[in-house]
Amino acid sequence: MKMENGMATSAQQPAVSQDILDAVYQIIQQRKSQGDGEQSYVKSLYDKGLDKILSKIGEEATETAVAGKGGDRDEVVYEVTDLLFHVLVLLGYYDLPPETIFAELSRRFGMSGIEEKANR
Repeated sequence: MKMENGMATSAQQPAVSQDILDAVYQIIQQRKSQGDGEQSYVKSLYDKGLDKILSKIGEEATETAVAGKGGDRDEVVYEVTDLLFHVLVLLGYYDLPPETIFAELSRRFGMSGIEEKANR
């Protein structure tokens, strides 16, 4: 195993630490059904419905693109983190654990994007 950008990788497939994504997802799932929207941001999103969750993803995706264009690495990290958080909220809406995404990424690993798209 070698290190690239601080992450361990193997010859076959890059190693991905999913622990933090799983932990955040579990908290999102708990807050989805507990408390009220005045005390929990996650609960407030679920209370407002799917359209609100999707609009937050769109907003964060735009902010991520702007940060990427701006070239400030810290800003890119901040905005991508916001985007991933809101994607996890969307996954929670559909009760799709992050493992489903990891499995799909694993399935696609080593396949060209052109080949993957043609297989859909």
